[in-house]
Amino acid sequence: MRTGPAGRRRPEGKVATVTQPHDPQESAGNETASPPPSPPRPRRSQRRLVTATCIAVVLGFVALAVPTPYIVEVPGPALNTLGSVNEKRIISVDGHDSYPADGSLDMTTIYMLGGAQTRIPFLRVLQAWANPHEDVYPEEALYPRGATDDQISDRNAAEMDDSQQNSIAAALGSLDIGYTEELRVAGLATETNKGLLQTDDVLKAINGKPITDLDMLKAALRGSQGKTPELTVVRAGKKTDITAKTTMADDGQRQLGVYLGTQYTFPFDVKFGLSNVGGPSAGMMLALGIIDTLTEGDMTGGKAFAGTGTIDADGKVGPIGGIAQKLVGAQNAGAEYFLAPADNCADVVGRVPDGLTVVKVSTLDQARRAVESIGSGADPGSFPGCG
Repeated sequence: MRTGPAGRRRPEGKVATVTQPHDPQESAGNETASPPPSPPRPRRSQRRLVTATCIAVVLGFVALAVPTPYIVEVPGPALNTLGSVNEKRIISVDGHDSYPADGSLDMTTIYMLGGAQTRIPFLRVLQAWANPHEDVYPEEALYPRGATDDQISDRNAAEMDDSQQNSIAAALGSLDIGYTEELRVAGLATETNKGLLQTDDVLKAINGKPITDLDMLKAALRGSQGKTPELTVVRAGKKTDITAKTTMADDGQRQLGVYLGTQYTFPFDVKFGLSNVGGPSAGMMLALGIIDTLTEGDMTGGKAFAGTGTIDADGKVGPIGGIAQKLVGAQNAGAEYFLAPADNCADVVGRVPDGLTVVKVSTLDQARRAVESIGSGADPGSFPGCG
């Protein structure tokens, strides 16, 4: 007797399995075993789930590689303004006594990844968001919409050139060394004086009075009460008299419709051996480097300083971008003290690397005083910091 499932009796003469046809030569009653049942086919819903998962994984990898309109700021190198790069002095003086100096006055830099025609993948943006030493910005927050790589490079180069000239003027002013400055047409902002004023025209006089600075020019335009001003300019080395036109600006001021820059005439040459560095943020540190180069002794006392900040001809220090990354770059270079623009203090709080003391400054004279005093042994804590 065979027993089926659960031990139930089956009728005689019947078996519990289905037999395959057998060879007639086999003896009667010698049965063959049935094959094992086939595995069940996967259900349609399971196949769909597997397919969807594979597609999601592929799309995820594709998304990580997609170029994004973001810019990542990362720490760059720190360059000692008292030293050299590629065997070329960063600051050199011709026509005036100069003195070698120990210690360091590092200008700090950042790398900007992405922007304009150079896009970075989303995976790199994710990495930056997870890195406390990097910051992410939308492209349009830092660059004009539609700007090309060449345009951005040209703008950065122009800003660096202006910063270098301002740093010389500020340094000489701090040392009471005289120089002259003149207003130069940097470009036409409107069609107001197209054909009358040209790029690189130097503005010498208005209505017969010498133009001493921008404030004097603005005051003269206000005093004209809408009358046509007579300008004397130097163009290609020759004086030219022009009857200029003016328009009313949104702030109610009379204007010539031109971009103005400052052209300095210094009593000796100061040259800079920098390449592939742009923007205006090195101004303060370049000015300090010039001061130390033109004076005997070591302003730093042999200590390691770093810093950042724009500078104008009057020695005012202005805020910059990427200061958190510059703090890291300064620490990597071995700096002990960091000079930070006062207007950047909010960006510094909570992001100062261990072992780095931050000193807040608003003017070149404040920065110079801090370096000279700390270099001579003064307590760094006696100077205002950011915090």
